[in-house]
Amino acid sequence: MRRCAAFLAFLSIFLALPGGDSAPERLQGPWEGAISIMGQELGIIVRFDESGGVLKGTIDIPMQLAADLPLSSLKREGERVHFELAAGPGVAVFDGILKQGNLAGDFFQAGIKGSFKLLKAGEKALKPAAVPQPAVPLPYRVEEVKLKNGEISLAGTLTLPEGKGPFPAVVMITGSGTQNRDEEVFGFKVFGVIADHLTRKGIAVLRCDDRGLGSPQAAMDATSRDFALDAAAQARYLLTRDEIARDRIGLFGHSEGAIIAPLADQIRPCDFMVLMAGTAVNGREVLLEQIALIARADGAEEAEIAAAVASQKRAYVLLERPDGEKEIEKMIAGQVRDSLAKMTPEQRQAVADPEAYVRSATAAQIAALRSPWFRHFLDFDPAPALEMVKCPVLALFGERDTQVSPKQNMPAMEKAFRKGGNRDVTFKVFPEANHLFQKAVTGSPSEYASLEKAFVPGFLDTISSWILEKTHGENK
Repeated sequence: MRRCAAFLAFLSIFLALPGGDSAPERLQGPWEGAISIMGQELGIIVRFDESGGVLKGTIDIPMQLAADLPLSSLKREGERVHFELAAGPGVAVFDGILKQGNLAGDFFQAGIKGSFKLLKAGEKALKPAAVPQPAVPLPYRVEEVKLKNGEISLAGTLTLPEGKGPFPAVVMITGSGTQNRDEEVFGFKVFGVIADHLTRKGIAVLRCDDRGLGSPQAAMDATSRDFALDAAAQARYLLTRDEIARDRIGLFGHSEGAIIAPLADQIRPCDFMVLMAGTAVNGREVLLEQIALIARADGAEEAEIAAAVASQKRAYVLLERPDGEKEIEKMIAGQVRDSLAKMTPEQRQAVADPEAYVRSATAAQIAALRSPWFRHFLDFDPAPALEMVKCPVLALFGERDTQVSPKQNMPAMEKAFRKGGNRDVTFKVFPEANHLFQKAVTGSPSEYASLEKAFVPGFLDTISSWILEKTHGENK
């Protein structure tokens, strides 16, 4: 589970490394740069079009794989340039000065003030690529594919081992939130690394971008059952490929993907299944445990943790009442005000309008709470779907995972498989591993970005060896 509050997710959307050559004082063409806000940075590419006498523009946000988002209210008066982006909890406003190939100034959104800087880039500035091109030749084939699930279009990458095949194959299913095919988190390409390893071992891998990539709302409107249809469509696509062994197609799910895999198995039965940090209890229980574990890992006092858990339980009760949402809104606003009070002086200085900040942050969380995805996740119990899985299963957990606790979920998962009569299930807990199976210090998501972008020892070999054993493949 990696879904963040919409407001914080939006703040993390913006920024990048400045670069490029200076150019005449024209806006026409691509500009690369960054927004700095509350100590965060995120890369952007802005493209201006001055042709036709009307100023137009779009923005790319590479880390979110969002491209060609339309800008509005574009104005240029001499050196002054103004443009806006309608996104997240409110309109993002850019006010800058154009001088010697630099466009820099103030950024403002939801009561928070930051800055931005753009440098003129070459006319061939790259759009964010869905799949990075390999720097050196790979010992396997890489093919871009497109497929359909009804009206839903999915784009992905199929990696095929050298040789004729047919090869065993896996469909990769990402965790919550709109993920790209590499399931990239702070530069760690979780699925990209796994796919590379498996393909080198003789296992084909299909990994697709999530539906609606670049549109966070798309993920919030769909539920795990919708994503299961997408996964089943990918498995059916593999049946059309001569290089793939039709009786050796498996599903590999991470986090929410491990909820989705058993649901997809009901639509199109698979031949094996790998569950990476999967849950086996309902979402309400997962979130309560998650709140406590993350807070403790981040150094909170036990009294603070108890209060946070009690507040979450109170919200669950209010969700069942017709007028409960108003009370939840008050609770959230209070929590946002508390967070403001705990900010550093530098962070508070960036909040130009504290009340606007509170309103926007509260509205974003209320919108997430109303979403079909969240409501489904809260009440969904994965156990019945797990009971119906009859194929071999490899279930992996991280000892220091604070998002999906192995102590909470592994016993429940074992019970579900026993109840369903599946005896071909292998469990493994990796010491010191977090939710991404990196070697962790505390396991808190706050340290993900600073950790080495690599899996704990033995993780990849455990997966490939098990798949090859279950599919009678030859370990290379």
